[in-house]
Amino acid sequence: MAEFVPVDPFDLLIFGGTGDLARRKLLPALFHRDRDEQFSADSRIVAISRGDMDDAAYAEWVHDALAAQLTPKELEPAVWARFSARLCHYSLDMQDDSGWTGLGDRLDDTHCRNRVFYLATAPSLFGTIAAQIAQAGLADARSRIVLEKPVGHDFDSAREINDAVGAVFSESQIYRIDHYLGKETVQNVLALRFGNSLFEPLWARGAVDHVQITVAENLGVGQRFDFYNRTGALRDMVQNHMLQLLCMIAMEPPASMDHDDIRNEKIKVLRALKPITADVVDRVTVRGRYTAGIVAGEPVPGYREEGDSPDIKTTEQDTETFVSIKAEIDNWRWNGTPFYLRTGKRMARKLSEIVFQFKPVPHSIFGDQPLTPNRLVLSLQPEEGVQLTLMTKEPGPGGFRMRSLPLNLNFPDAFSVTYPDAYERLLMEVLRGNPALFMRRDEIESAWRWIDRIIDSWHTRGVRTHEYMAGSWGPTDSFVLLDRDDRRWAQPE
Repeated sequence: MAEFVPVDPFDLLIFGGTGDLARRKLLPALFHRDRDEQFSADSRIVAISRGDMDDAAYAEWVHDALAAQLTPKELEPAVWARFSARLCHYSLDMQDDSGWTGLGDRLDDTHCRNRVFYLATAPSLFGTIAAQIAQAGLADARSRIVLEKPVGHDFDSAREINDAVGAVFSESQIYRIDHYLGKETVQNVLALRFGNSLFEPLWARGAVDHVQITVAENLGVGQRFDFYNRTGALRDMVQNHMLQLLCMIAMEPPASMDHDDIRNEKIKVLRALKPITADVVDRVTVRGRYTAGIVAGEPVPGYREEGDSPDIKTTEQDTETFVSIKAEIDNWRWNGTPFYLRTGKRMARKLSEIVFQFKPVPHSIFGDQPLTPNRLVLSLQPEEGVQLTLMTKEPGPGGFRMRSLPLNLNFPDAFSVTYPDAYERLLMEVLRGNPALFMRRDEIESAWRWIDRIIDSWHTRGVRTHEYMAGSWGPTDSFVLLDRDDRRWAQPE
């Protein structure tokens, strides 16, 4: 039976503590964990921003943020009283030397706590903040630092950030976060593969025809246009979320659940990814950008229209909001088995899933009865679960009729205790000092090497974006990508 285990006393310093990530994800996640009594009485949450507010004003800001996302029942007065007592705010220009001494004075006390620095800021500030932390004497052997994605925008910038942060903190103290690794279904890949004798013999090229990974969002870029216009779907989603999912499902069995054993196997997958070069890039990748359309029954603007907002000052580029890729892993387990990756904005609906399409039976004894190959679907959102489709006989008289039916494991139905958000799990793992669910430096840099090769190949061949209507499943060329191999994208339920 699941239980919530308290963590040791801590100081959690959130740089960017009044930003969007803190408001939407970090503070609600911390409130949920406090509600389940995982924090000691003397643990503190210190928000750091340039905002001019005292502790009381910040607590009021947090209450408003939580009230906008939680039900009145969730926002229990007794829990809020306990949680708000932990909240502090410190005004600081993170690039100015003058305020850091005062931060040290604010934190100084006689209690022995773990100290976590959560950098919910622009990646360009990561190195600066780490250096200031060191200069102020705030880092010690018990300190940990959390880096939000993206770590850089290419291999060179990622290495520069890693060097700067690594000059202050050891690799074991650095937690590069990807919230997809905190999702229950992603964690369950390990249990499914290595806790059951049924699947592991089939988890290879001999039985698997191909694998599909889809991460679709029905929202547009909105107010993130400036950031997104400089980034694009390949950097924003594939470099981190999708490659991490790929590593989890394709890696070899680790020796143990030790964090380095798991990450050692993941890095082998990244290094085995076949480079996508200029001579093949237009056949194995598709770039897309959404136009106006209908999502959930409502008209929505296209990417260009969102960029026409008077608040947007950035010049529009040929930025992709959709990308699909045929990836191949050159190793013994997966050689010849394609992995199709697909992600996009303004898709038909929000969906994240991994589909294992198994090969058909070698010979049918059922005459002209159509047989659908088995399929294993790992659903990450909107609901987490596992589905396996099997062929079975329809009951009743009238002949031998075959039908494909699913076996379902729906996590919310099967388990009474769940983590509502991946950030809750990941924050607890940081506070416990367990880096297994976080990315190591060599993972980040290997992923960027593969992504940089694709971007360079796009530029060399002049690969442009293809338009797709908002509310669809992407441009026509994405379907052609699979059609060339006589395959189809799995149709979401």
